[in-house]
Amino acid sequence: MSLRSLRACMVCSIVLPQAKFNREGCPNCEDFLELRGNSDAIQDATSQVYEGLVTVSDPQMSWVAKWQRLQGYVAGTYAIKVVGVLPEDYIAAAQNAGINYIPRDGSAATDEQ
Repeated sequence: MSLRSLRACMVCSIVLPQAKFNREGCPNCEDFLELRGNSDAIQDATSQVYEGLVTVSDPQMSWVAKWQRLQGYVAGTYAIKVVGVLPEDYIAAAQNAGINYIPRDGSAATDEQ
C-alpha cells in the first residue's frame, strides 16, 4: 500500500487508505458524512495532507486520545493535524448529528486549563 493513498478524515482525523473510506466509510463519522461509495464526499471530507500520526488502542483511557479529542472514537491511527477546509454542508451535517465540529488543523484553540 502506498502512503499516498492514505487520507485523514477532517472531522475525527482517523487515517485510512482511500479504498477503505470508499469501501466502508469513516468508522466514526459515517452516519453523517456518508463517505461509503462516494468518491466526491471522500475528496471533500478527507485530506491527503496531515501531520504526525498516533495510534490509539483504548480511546477511553488514553491521555493521547484525550489530548487529541478522540474519546468515544474507535481504536486506530489518527493524524495529529489535518490540513484542509471542511465544506459548510458537512459541518452542518456534523452539528445536526450532535457533533461539535472542531477543525483538526490546529486553528481552533482549546479552552482546557
